[in-house]
Amino acid sequence: MASRRRDRALASLPVGPLRALIEQPTPDLDSPLSELRLLAIDLETTGLDPRKDHLLSVGYVAVDGLSITLGTAGSAVIRADVEVGQSAVVHGLTDDTVAAGQDLEEVLPEVLAALQGRVLLAHFASIEQRFLGAACKRMYGHAPDYVVVDTFELQQRITTAAFRHVREGALRLDTSRAHFGLPRYKAHEALTDALACAELYLAQVTHLGGDGGAEGMTLRQVVS
Repeated sequence: MASRRRDRALASLPVGPLRALIEQPTPDLDSPLSELRLLAIDLETTGLDPRKDHLLSVGYVAVDGLSITLGTAGSAVIRADVEVGQSAVVHGLTDDTVAAGQDLEEVLPEVLAALQGRVLLAHFASIEQRFLGAACKRMYGHAPDYVVVDTFELQQRITTAAFRHVREGALRLDTSRAHFGLPRYKAHEALTDALACAELYLAQVTHLGGDGGAEGMTLRQVVS
């Protein structure tokens, strides 16, 4: 089914960043984590509904095997012709900052290029999936399928294995990091959160791998 959707998309897409992304083969589920290429992504938005809310910023950094490749990091504020409203309390972006940002038409191709051949890695990844998908649908007429690793879901697995009841807020990014003794970063800045997610992922797979560590694990064991 996924293969047929991919073929239909390629038949209608012109040469460009989305076509280049879709043309990349899907990572095999038996790929060892030690060789897996991922891209940790975080988005800041005006809300949670891509049908009416807007992308405001994006941050991303690659994870190659079991290392974070800091030189691949990128971020951008995205121009939106809307007031940020109460969402500014969360992400700290002002109307002036957003008005001076880059057009989505400039930013999205860069994100798609960074994602080529990589698994999408995010914390509560449905936000990134839905907003990136909606942006691609508007610009290119098609939303790509993703192979996804969600650190929220991995933390849920780890926490429920240790405790019968998961307390409220225990699966947030900062709380999940604290579980592994990772340093506390300022939340809701896109690039910082992408890096925080990448670091959390490495801690989680090391934990899930047990005595053998993450080296013996495959994508099948962590994919959402």
